[in-house]
Amino acid sequence: MVRSRMRWLSTTAVGALCLSTGLVSLSTSAQAAAKKKVYHVAYMSYAVANSYDAPMLAAAKAVAAADGVQVTVFDANNSPTTQVSQLQDVMSSGKYQGVVLQPIYGAAEIKTVRQVIAHHIKVVNIDQILGLKYTTDKIQVPGLSGNVVFFPSKIGTQLAVLANKACAGANPCNIGLVHNYKGYEPDAAVSAAFATQLVKYPNDKVVDEVDGLYQVGASTTQVQNMLQANPGLNVIVGSDQNCEGAQIALGTAKTTKLVCYGASAASVPGLKSGLWFADVAQMPATEGQLGMEMVIRAMRTGKPQGSKNPVAGLPNGGVITAANLRTFTPEWPG
Repeated sequence: MVRSRMRWLSTTAVGALCLSTGLVSLSTSAQAAAKKKVYHVAYMSYAVANSYDAPMLAAAKAVAAADGVQVTVFDANNSPTTQVSQLQDVMSSGKYQGVVLQPIYGAAEIKTVRQVIAHHIKVVNIDQILGLKYTTDKIQVPGLSGNVVFFPSKIGTQLAVLANKACAGANPCNIGLVHNYKGYEPDAAVSAAFATQLVKYPNDKVVDEVDGLYQVGASTTQVQNMLQANPGLNVIVGSDQNCEGAQIALGTAKTTKLVCYGASAASVPGLKSGLWFADVAQMPATEGQLGMEMVIRAMRTGKPQGSKNPVAGLPNGGVITAANLRTFTPEWPG
């Protein structure tokens, strides 16, 4: 790690400091205008109960509270159909001036988001891609007021590179891939990029694939079955929840290395022990903070806020290992 702890935590820590002191960066004129008008924002959560969503929502609420903005949370509970219906309700209600959208399947929501924008409601997209391209973090929907996302294809490429390193020259190197919702985004984009990169390493082969459903319990069972069918697995790849389940299935055995993404608090003991070879960072709290700040500025100024990838500037490409773990603070529990 070449950057100090303060630099690594700059976005989140500074944001948290601002929130704790009430010093969210808005101009004096904007604050005066806020006294004349109370803004209402609809926060469209993909699943409130998800441990990855919780810090994102909490950070967004903290920013809104500091600025006197009213937030109503809509929980789609992992249903794209429900989320589209909720967006339509927000649009027809006439109550909201802003939307912070955490899409479940962005490609299916573009039409409705365009309609919401046409109703002069400011929309800021966070976390997942709102569009058809999963190899960019740029805005794909005209009129969107802001975009705070990572892009899945980069994670897939990084996971394949790390899996190869974890193989440590094994020939063959047998890899187990734990999907979340196979065929659905962002899993499909992560998996496609992973496969594209992995073919560059002829000794590395995916010998089994299962679905972990972003659940530790489901992942434990699936990985137990995977290990029974493939006792010589060298590496298992998946999200943090998948790796948590895999760690339970592996017990104290360290012959199989885990390559993960999410960088939750659950990764810390795994990385320290050496069972987790590496973890690719995600920053849900920072996404919630930036997304709410963007929509507030867009509502007050009428100006678009552009696109921001919170992990793009992280040292070591956002890859966390035992060597740089001390400089890292997770943003979600796992």
